[in-house]
Amino acid sequence: MNKSQLVLLLIVALGAIASFSFYTVSETEHAVQFEFGQIKRDKLEPGWHFKPVWHNVVKLDKRLLTLDDKPSEFMTNQREKVFVDFFVKWRIIEPGVFYRTTQGDERIVTKRLLDTVEDGLLDEFAKRELHELVSVERSEVMTKMTTEANAAAEIYGVQIVDVRIKRIDLAKSVSDSVYQRMNKEREREAKERRAEGAEEAEVIQANADREKVGILADAYRRAQETRGEGDAGAAEIYAAAYQRNPEFYSFHRSMQAYKNSLGANDVMVLKPDSEFFKYFNQAKN
Repeated sequence: MNKSQLVLLLIVALGAIASFSFYTVSETEHAVQFEFGQIKRDKLEPGWHFKPVWHNVVKLDKRLLTLDDKPSEFMTNQREKVFVDFFVKWRIIEPGVFYRTTQGDERIVTKRLLDTVEDGLLDEFAKRELHELVSVERSEVMTKMTTEANAAAEIYGVQIVDVRIKRIDLAKSVSDSVYQRMNKEREREAKERRAEGAEEAEVIQANADREKVGILADAYRRAQETRGEGDAGAAEIYAAAYQRNPEFYSFHRSMQAYKNSLGANDVMVLKPDSEFFKYFNQAKN
């Protein structure tokens, strides 16, 4: 073997050693480094890493994982059979703990999570009526399931991010009766709301009528006061006019009386020397 072949062989050997000694960890992976079956490193940052050739590396998924099994069957507190389709979002946060408890097998964790969530939903559905589970209490149930699943998954080094119900289906045998009962319940609530609204409307109408009476009475009082003040003012004006020229005042009042009393077809029967015709008689003179 000549010198060039020896150099080439050495380069190949070094390349082989380097390929076994260097490895990369991506942003979406956890890496666990072993030495003869014992974990040496389990929290490795993304990038290039070195290991002795007798070490081996197992990579685990760092991304958000989804457990989405077939719908499960439960019973409500009114013995209504329902099929619930749900999912669980989870991720590995302690790769060393995860590998020690599962040997890297995700199915062990998903089986444990599925059992925990199904048991919890079984208890929660048994406590509630169907309409409660599809309304505001649904969120309360999901929050409780997430907490319980996290407690069960902690020993595996994983975190439960969310538990969600996608769909709740009734068995065909009970769907019609359930819908009828829910409709009746909604109708009863609607009648109660309408009755409350009618009662409140009556109260508002009574208050409005009472305020109306008070406003009209106050307006009438103010009108009377204003009219009285006007009459008083007019009387003062008449008195002042009379004092300044009694004869002209008497003449003016008579002209007003003639104007208001005598029309085109009016007939009046009075004595010719009546006071009413005082200024008519003067006109003849």
